[in-house]
Amino acid sequence: MAAAAAARSGFRRMFSISAFSPPKPPTPPPKADPSPNLFVSGLSKRTTTDGLREAFAKFGEVLHARVVTDRVTGFSKGFGFVRYATVEDAAKGIEGMDGKFLDGWVIFAEYARPRPPQQQPEMNSQPQQSWGPPSSSWGAQ
Repeated sequence: MAAAAAARSGFRRMFSISAFSPPKPPTPPPKADPSPNLFVSGLSKRTTTDGLREAFAKFGEVLHARVVTDRVTGFSKGFGFVRYATVEDAAKGIEGMDGKFLDGWVIFAEYARPRPPQQQPEMNSQPQQSWGPPSSSWGAQ
């Protein structure tokens, strides 16, 4: 009888939830350094590049504005970029537009983080194929 109880407690211990540790919360990306480049998110599908430029031009000289669009539909993907002439104008743009409405949607403006450097593929590596027969002969006799 004692052996059966010990086996049951061992079985419970093996499948106990307490044996698993919870996942660590994701760390937010670091804030970008102040620059004249802004990243704008939360844009409506109807927001155009001209509309984005007009909204941010109230706070300083906008050199470049661009809404990133879907290639197929031509609608906004929900984010874009604005480049001001100076860092001071960019700070005014963030202060004036972050958390405000544009085309009926609340948008968020922050300093843009630089794009990470792309890794060059090695010339000697073989490309991975996701089509064709499997490389092993596990079906052939």
